[in-house]
Amino acid sequence: MKINVLLSPQNVDDLYFTGKTSVIIDVLRATSVIAKALNSGAKEIIPVGSIDFAMKISSNTHGSQSLLCGERNTKIIEGFNLGNSPEEYTEEKVKGKSIILFTTNGSKSIVKAKFSTNLLTCSFNNLKSVAEHLVKLGEDVEILCAGSNGLFCIEDTVCAGKLISEIQKINTDTEISDAAKASLVLSKEFGGDIPEMLKNCEHGKLLEENGFGIDIEICGILNNINIVPVFDNGSIKSFNTLAVE
Repeated sequence: MKINVLLSPQNVDDLYFTGKTSVIIDVLRATSVIAKALNSGAKEIIPVGSIDFAMKISSNTHGSQSLLCGERNTKIIEGFNLGNSPEEYTEEKVKGKSIILFTTNGSKSIVKAKFSTNLLTCSFNNLKSVAEHLVKLGEDVEILCAGSNGLFCIEDTVCAGKLISEIQKINTDTEISDAAKASLVLSKEFGGDIPEMLKNCEHGKLLEENGFGIDIEICGILNNINIVPVFDNGSIKSFNTLAVE
């Protein structure tokens, strides 16, 4: 089992992911929101790469059964139902709903990797569940860190390192790339206190400034959600739900 980490979506094009098993990480906040929404009973998450496409999909779906969600520059987009704060995605608001999700970095990264044979999303919240699923798949893994506007983000890379470490606990026969080794090093150096790391990273500080401090606390909780989000036929669902279908 070989594991590679891509530190930014800018480093590859869409076709790179063809036939691969890929994991998208956008800790602050898209992949944390996806885990929370599915855990709260959302039917599916439909990731999109542009606001225009989000609006188009929304206009073609039954309004009461779908929610237009996401952010631009950390804040909710005018006319959208929900923003990109995990605390918004309660069972009362999202159960049984299709979530159309656009975010500055995370949803775009998911769309970029859409040609993957297996495509999962991961956050600190559901890291252990994702690691266990990847080991069961037994395939080589590409971990894509969403970053921020094409730039490196330490929080995504630390999460990637922790994911690799969790995989190695279960499967000792792993081969890792140079970027994966670097992720492990950063995880060991900065991953001891995840909430503190998130508060001090660049994007965490921006969220604090914009009034989203609670999101940092929620996104920093380790393994509190037992959900494996899997992209299939244009939307993300819980693996357990897909297995039943």
